[in-house]
Amino acid sequence: MSVLWFGGDHNPEQWPEEVRAQDIGLMRRAGVNLVTVGVFSWSLLEPREGEFDFGWLDREMDRLYGAGVGVALATPTASPPPWFSTAHPDAMPVTAEGVRLTHGSRDTYDVTAPAYRAACERIVRALAERYSAHPALRLWHVHNEYGTWSHSVHADRAFREWLRGRHGGLAALNEAWTTAFWGQHYSDWEQVRTPRATQYLANPAHVLDFRRFLSDAMLDHYLAQRGVLREANPAVPVTTNLAFGDWVPVDPWKWAEHVDLVAVDDYPSGTGAEAAAQTAFAADLARSYAARVPGGHRPWLLMEQAAGVVYTPGRTVAKAPGEIVRHSLSHVARGSRGAMFFQWRASRGGSEQWHAGMVPHAGPDSRIFREVCELGSLLPRVAGAAEAPVPADAALTWDPESWWAMGAASLPDSGLDHLSAVRQVHRVLWRSGRTVDLVRPDRPLPPVPLLVVSSLYLLSDEAAAHLTDYVERGGTLVVTPFSGIADPRGTVRTGGYPGALRDLLGVRVEELRPAPDTELFDTGLGPVRGWTEAVRTTGAEAVAVHRSGPYAGEPVLTRNRRGAGSAWYLSVRLDDTALGALLAGVGAAGAGRDATAADLRPGPGSPLGSDPGVELVRRVEGSLTWVFALNHGDAPYRVDPAGLGLAPGAVDLLTDAAAEGLTVRGGGVAVLHGRLSP
Repeated sequence: MSVLWFGGDHNPEQWPEEVRAQDIGLMRRAGVNLVTVGVFSWSLLEPREGEFDFGWLDREMDRLYGAGVGVALATPTASPPPWFSTAHPDAMPVTAEGVRLTHGSRDTYDVTAPAYRAACERIVRALAERYSAHPALRLWHVHNEYGTWSHSVHADRAFREWLRGRHGGLAALNEAWTTAFWGQHYSDWEQVRTPRATQYLANPAHVLDFRRFLSDAMLDHYLAQRGVLREANPAVPVTTNLAFGDWVPVDPWKWAEHVDLVAVDDYPSGTGAEAAAQTAFAADLARSYAARVPGGHRPWLLMEQAAGVVYTPGRTVAKAPGEIVRHSLSHVARGSRGAMFFQWRASRGGSEQWHAGMVPHAGPDSRIFREVCELGSLLPRVAGAAEAPVPADAALTWDPESWWAMGAASLPDSGLDHLSAVRQVHRVLWRSGRTVDLVRPDRPLPPVPLLVVSSLYLLSDEAAAHLTDYVERGGTLVVTPFSGIADPRGTVRTGGYPGALRDLLGVRVEELRPAPDTELFDTGLGPVRGWTEAVRTTGAEAVAVHRSGPYAGEPVLTRNRRGAGSAWYLSVRLDDTALGALLAGVGAAGAGRDATAADLRPGPGSPLGSDPGVELVRRVEGSLTWVFALNHGDAPYRVDPAGLGLAPGAVDLLTDAAAEGLTVRGGGVAVLHGRLSP
């Protein structure tokens, strides 16, 4: 029988014995079946180098097993003990400014330092030998949120070795980095170091390769731990929790191949509908990492989220009643094998004493804990969907390396950002009811009817060939500004933009035209500010043009018919409402109906200008389907089973009520289950 995991990071070492005993009863009441233990416990497990104290962890593992709670046992290597940094200061991270950090926080390590690697292997081997056969063990949780940068001498040495493997000789490195510019030519490998702070603009190719190196160096650190753990017991799955942020130099597309379970942390920064959209994006991204692993998909799990709050910039905002359940079920609807939190009990002290907990400072007599218990009671009811695939009807390219490359300060517009562009497209597709797969364009693409390439700055010839094949097989491709500009080295493709995609799109852009936000362009597609381009058609047809001003008559939206499909190019930046209308119209055109500029323009009362309302996500296995209905609005939603493709007899698994005539209250949820309509 399928089980959905439910629980969070449990830190018994922070609490007296009476609280630990109370926690077991509360976990039972909430329905918790998995907790992560030991993430930051290295200094207690190994209080002095080579001396171990496992007594407290033995007792907690046994207590949890007796209560029916499984353990994701962590390797505590994200937070080396103070004795380690005192004994091995060279293993501490060094900033780009040359400052060596020390203990006093978490993540103070250098994955390239030999002393750190040796100490990690020692503590991991000790844990593996002691607990690999413990009956409570369900999962190994390696490290925590890989992401610490370092510019140490160890990093210099490892970076040079990595560069030799990637580029071969110095001549190839100089070519890849365009070191002839500003006289940066390297004549000896010892001259090559990590990109430290410098007088003015750093070499963007140097910085991009360093981020790639960091991802690979951290992956090597993970693989070393995985090897020890698998040697002890190959039957226990091994993973690490992937964080998301500009500070994280990790490429999950590569890492997904090396974990038994793709585990992600999700902390939205918006509130209300924005938080719901960000949650859906994170879940679709995690599912895509797991599903598009060469050779077969992986399961995935929401490993961390906040109970009861959203961390907006500068302020911790309380989640509205029902949002704990809705955000968690949004992840489950999109494929997660459960819903986990950081953390089980809110800490009394320490650097994250104000981080949320499933048991808040107020204790179990609180709204947050009651909603946690509600979620725990609902998850077993929908566990039958755990193995069912999540069909997508659109795809969107996502490339961490393009995101990193577009962080360079030398771009023509500081507003150019791959993540923001991708999030916008995902947001408008989510609001229109589509389920989206995120894809890497250098791998074969899924046969969905609509694929959007959004500000994909770096593009290989291989990726361009995959996109061409997708269109020729009947797909509808939409490309947005600043895509295909550079090759994977970060070198601009000359001859006109959008570089590698010119032939497929049938256009040639002679000039990029960033403009002040005060300048408004009349294109007929909606309000356009900040960006336009000098587009010349070389086979494509102009569907929309500038209607006035100095660029009157120049294309802003083109379509190039290629094989059985079509490739569209949008050369301006639209707001959400206009972009949503355009994608809806283009999708309709791809389905067989022709489209004019008027068809692609937002009309009065566009649904994308208001609250998105009800989020509907379908999971399908054979003739059975599960439809998750998450009502983010205030108005009740009346279920139409036939409109959702459900045959008569479908029920809401959360209430056992018949789907026919069911109403989902504002802020409520339903999971409709039944057979697909014939």
